[in-house]
Amino acid sequence: MRVLPGAEPYRHEGGEVGVLLCHGFTGSPQSLRPWAEHLAERGLTVSLPLLPGHGTRWEDMQLTGWQDWYAEVDRELRALRERCARVFVLGLSMGGALALRLAARHGDDISGIVLVNPGNRVHGLAAHALPVLRHFVRTTNGITSDIRKEGAAEVGYAKVPLHAAHSLRTFFQLVDKELPQVTQPLLLLHSVEDHVVPPADSARVLGRVSSTDVTEILLEQSYHVATLDNDADLIFEESHAFIGRLAPSADAGEEATATPAEQREGTATGG
Repeated sequence: MRVLPGAEPYRHEGGEVGVLLCHGFTGSPQSLRPWAEHLAERGLTVSLPLLPGHGTRWEDMQLTGWQDWYAEVDRELRALRERCARVFVLGLSMGGALALRLAARHGDDISGIVLVNPGNRVHGLAAHALPVLRHFVRTTNGITSDIRKEGAAEVGYAKVPLHAAHSLRTFFQLVDKELPQVTQPLLLLHSVEDHVVPPADSARVLGRVSSTDVTEILLEQSYHVATLDNDADLIFEESHAFIGRLAPSADAGEEATATPAEQREGTATGG
């Protein structure tokens, strides 16, 4: 199955601190690749998988659901736990919801979570009609590339399969019920202006988790895909500082890592 250029998964073998990055709905690892490379360059072990049904054709996504997407990140987390002493989970949009469910279910196996514009519900009047509408209408307009930075673009689908959107809605409802089980340290960064996920979703997450170590940062120069937007460097630096505070050994292997060019040559994998 042909993967869209740039949508390939990314992995890097680094030190004993690992990070799992989860991309968003109809998106791909491309939206998080600069973030993943930033952390890899600082000596961390990094896993950025391609979720099933993503990064190829929207028709492929029509055949998948939340169970498939969650199973993929759950497998990656378990693999990281075998390799690393400490693991952190990071996510954008739906990837934030995936990170929250991993945190709720895996407890102390996860040392902390970083969320960027996490989704908590499917918005719009049509959301309530999805259970029926999906049987009559296959797709709606895409939601990728909500980016303020001129010239930046996200690799993803121009159409949203309604079967998948219905599954996403079900998943958000499930995760919302599990939020009180999330106790890990949490860094949440969200855009002031977001045309896909409103700030209310971040407020809902912050209000329902049981974490006591919580940091909220506003992103004032970015839209939804903030990891490719004007605040990307802020996200990268704050997340690395967050990980370093909780796992000081995260900085220990920085000098021993390969150069960024060497990492890009040797660690990308096809899907």
